[in-house]
Amino acid sequence: MNSIIHYTHCPACGSSGIHFVLAAKDYTVSDKVFPIWQCADCSLRFTQDAPATDAIGQYYKSEDYISHTNTSAGVINRLYQAVRKKTLKQKRKLVCKITGKKTGRLLDVGSGTGSFVKEMKTFGWHVVGVEPDDDARKIASEHFNCKLKKIDELFTLSPHSFDAITLWQVLEHVHDLHVYLVQLKTLLREDGRLIIAVPNYTSFDASAYGQYWAAYDVPRHLYHFSPLSMKLLIEKMGMRVVEAKPMWFDSFYVSLLSSRYQNKKPNWIGAMWIAARSNLKAVNNKEKCSSVIYIISPNES
Repeated sequence: MNSIIHYTHCPACGSSGIHFVLAAKDYTVSDKVFPIWQCADCSLRFTQDAPATDAIGQYYKSEDYISHTNTSAGVINRLYQAVRKKTLKQKRKLVCKITGKKTGRLLDVGSGTGSFVKEMKTFGWHVVGVEPDDDARKIASEHFNCKLKKIDELFTLSPHSFDAITLWQVLEHVHDLHVYLVQLKTLLREDGRLIIAVPNYTSFDASAYGQYWAAYDVPRHLYHFSPLSMKLLIEKMGMRVVEAKPMWFDSFYVSLLSSRYQNKKPNWIGAMWIAARSNLKAVNNKEKCSSVIYIISPNES
């Protein structure tokens, strides 16, 4: 029988003050419904009774799961591919800006099919990419000529050897949350930066779609972060959030998927309106964006 994880305490802060919030459906693979709970202390939401590490793999096996298949099937995925060319450039420029380096050593965790690894290598960075999925690593090798490491090799890398470590929509997938964050801190140089991008359930599009919000993506997304829960988690790990930056395109992609889940097909006008409103509400407060990039120092001060 496949094992599941049932939390009696918050997986981020350890509080016993946890409660049920909503139930969300897996629209990508299984059609199963999973409960989402919330911590009253740090505000983290998490997928309750999610598959353990020995059972989660089957929930990634879908041609619709773009980060592992690189698919262009369907209008939404084709739009995603087109926008990704622009966002890869933006991510590269962000890494260079916050590190103050044109080239350096980068670790990309959860590299998927290797598009970001390829982007950074093309512009002279020495990049180590790690990815747990065998099929995604195969695509990375065949399509981008990127040899990605298995995820276990993350713990064999030399301490204090990277100028930047990136996790693009990855931390929400990691079972051993604290273990991985401790290791990432160890791998960063003293003046290095950890860059973590995650969906934000406090955004307007999340509230508009509720249980249909595509970025809940149960059970693959084990955690659902708010800005507060991210800051408290990072502080608990002895690090510090230096800055939060918006990911403006995410609200449109997520809203289109959410509208498809809600209406059985995309509601293009409605989704664009909700995405635009979500971004407008985040103009003066970047922590209200659909997805947020956290720039993190490995030092507390």
